[in-house]
Amino acid sequence: MFKPVLFSLLKNNPNEFVIKNIFADIGAGAVVAFIAVPLSIALSMASGVSPGKGLVTAVVAGFLISFFGGSRVQIGGPTGAFVIIVYEIIQTYGLNGLIIATGLAGVLLVIMGLLKFGKVIKYIPDPIIIGFTNGIGIVLFSTQINDFFGLEISKIPTGFIAKWLVYLKSIPSMNWSAFAIGAGSLLLMLFYPKKFKILPAPLCALIVSTLVVQIFNIPVDTIFSHFGDMQNTVKLIPEIPYLNFELLKQLLPPALTIAILAGIESLLSAVVADGMVGAKHNSNTELIAQGFANIGSSFFGGIPATGAIARTAANIQNGGRTPLAGIFHAIFIFIIMSLFMKYISLIPMASLAAILFTISYKMVNFRAFLEILKAPVSDSIVLIITLLLTVFVNLVYAIEIGMLFAAFLFMKRMSDISGIDESSDVYEGVEEFDLKDKTKLKDVVIYEINGPFFFGAAGTFIEYMEKLRDCKAIILRMRKVPAMDETGYHALYKIYKKCLASGTRLILCQIQRQPLKVLRNYGFISILGRSNFALNVDSALKKAEEYVKELNLYNETFHIDDKKTNK
Repeated sequence: MFKPVLFSLLKNNPNEFVIKNIFADIGAGAVVAFIAVPLSIALSMASGVSPGKGLVTAVVAGFLISFFGGSRVQIGGPTGAFVIIVYEIIQTYGLNGLIIATGLAGVLLVIMGLLKFGKVIKYIPDPIIIGFTNGIGIVLFSTQINDFFGLEISKIPTGFIAKWLVYLKSIPSMNWSAFAIGAGSLLLMLFYPKKFKILPAPLCALIVSTLVVQIFNIPVDTIFSHFGDMQNTVKLIPEIPYLNFELLKQLLPPALTIAILAGIESLLSAVVADGMVGAKHNSNTELIAQGFANIGSSFFGGIPATGAIARTAANIQNGGRTPLAGIFHAIFIFIIMSLFMKYISLIPMASLAAILFTISYKMVNFRAFLEILKAPVSDSIVLIITLLLTVFVNLVYAIEIGMLFAAFLFMKRMSDISGIDESSDVYEGVEEFDLKDKTKLKDVVIYEINGPFFFGAAGTFIEYMEKLRDCKAIILRMRKVPAMDETGYHALYKIYKKCLASGTRLILCQIQRQPLKVLRNYGFISILGRSNFALNVDSALKKAEEYVKELNLYNETFHIDDKKTNK
């Protein structure tokens, strides 16, 4: 359940840590650190917190995810998926509320891992994941318009439409210098030569734009103008939040959203990494590690973190093959944070907005969005509802309502494929009876239940069976029923009572293991009688034929005796 890869490798494969491999991990960690620094700063500011919070998260969470994680090469830190939910928590509950929600999400992730939810969380439908990921990308893009165009709006509305109305009204006050810096940074990243791997495009854009602004003294907004001198303010110092039960109760829904998002994104990243390195991650260990990372991040005043797909891929591409790469990546960020914060404060806000534009563009997966629209209408509805709720309401409602819609549509789909069959296929496997001789079967009806016999299909079953034609024996084939729930059982019991009242014999055959266990638990085997269960349809037909013969003989005898009495 909890087997960190680092410890497993040290115990079982110590030869993985030869000098050559260690240096490869150090090199990969350094490259990823250079990528993570500008992203962490940009994401933290987009979330409504100071840049130092993102760097602290990258250090603490990045270290813990690699140290305790279930993937060899996972790189953790702040990601774009959390920007909207963090911003909303900050606006509603302040920094204290964010710290509590992050820590609470960490606890929930640990519980999920201990309860072995690692595989279950992978089954969240693609339409929901694509819907809220695309929605987050759209909202993230919209949050950066102010900084990219230098509009200098002091108070931006949280609503999507209200926000864009304010942007449009403020266009005349646009700072052309800020726009030039932002556009230049964006173009540099778009056309940056791929061969310059040692200096990632976002970092190069920040360095160049900062130098241009400082050398030519261009009047644009910077991190310093937003937060002041941060040289001595960003430190790994524990922050103990104010706690009370009422606040915990209010923060539980957003904390659950953070936990679900962190679980989904980290496991998706781990799956991608598995394909790139030919390894297999431990999903439950990964969830527990993500929980530790978020608890640790909250302890030092950081923001939510998870496995980052882009940084993980960069780690692999640059030679990282063990968790040491992620650990060194966190160490290098700590060094940068400690020594170069003075220069980080000079970064133009327009350049950070340009970086976030590229992140939001990558989050809006146009190809997956178009492909899902080719899927069944129900999936498209779930995707569109999740997307619209993410953009126009908030992420918590988007996930909750999206999951509810997906669950209802799944139940509807299952009930549609579950049904009663009385076609010729029902007689498949009948060997000892000549089906051409209808006289043998005129008083016997064979029906087959197809699909899971659960509450979604129980109502249809009852409606169908209550319209039965008169017969003396009913055979229910259950070979295609993999599962039965409590409602399904009561529907079956209701039909049994109807058969009992009408003198019709009910025979069940070819019952699978799970439904048989349910019937046994309810005592239905004793109620119906073991003689009314058959292993195959031939055996069931023999039982039905014997019963019909006995019943006919009884009726004939009773009819003769009745005539004698009348005489």
